[in-house]
Amino acid sequence: MRALVPPGVYAPQEDTDLLVGALRDEPLPDGADVLDVGTGSGALAIEAARRGTRVTAVDVSWRAVCTARLNARLARLPVRIRHGNLFAPVRGQSFDLILANPPYVPAPGSDQAPRGAARSWDAGRDGRLVLDRICREAPALLRPGGVLLVVHSALSCPDRTLTHLRGSGLKASVTRRRVIPFGPVLRSREGWLRERSLMATPDQREELVVVRAEVPV
Repeated sequence: MRALVPPGVYAPQEDTDLLVGALRDEPLPDGADVLDVGTGSGALAIEAARRGTRVTAVDVSWRAVCTARLNARLARLPVRIRHGNLFAPVRGQSFDLILANPPYVPAPGSDQAPRGAARSWDAGRDGRLVLDRICREAPALLRPGGVLLVVHSALSCPDRTLTHLRGSGLKASVTRRRVIPFGPVLRSREGWLRERSLMATPDQREELVVVRAEVPV
């Protein structure tokens, strides 16, 4: 099924594909509870639902929520889709797996939350405006043996992600990597990224990583 993605909703890209690969490698029993936070078009939630899991998806954008609901209906798969900011709609619940493809692109200007379509990629001057919240809040929603899979750019410091998650008692490591050409957003910020020493290579390439973190049993 080709997902419907209207303007203003994050379309599945290389980071989505990388996280889908990690999801497919994850052993999950039928009926496992999965949370897809920042679902966008619902691509990851639908992929998880295909495995017979119970999926809840969350997005702060009403347009994304409506899009994900439509795509789940077209795929004929049951996905509970909620509107809200990160984990707010699922407080008090717990999950066997949390999937996250958050905004992670470093952005000039303040660290205030972006508006409009930029909410899908802009994440403050260090790219961690949302990542740090996920690292801080996700562990409390995971069951014993539960797993967090989060994808982001090497520009937004994977070592910091690992440090935060390990500090919460999780076993964390980078399990997947992929180098891709810059997209239009990074190309437009190349000069600023080099000024801040966030880019070390001369070519326009970005490394994506998947961090896997597991709650010890």
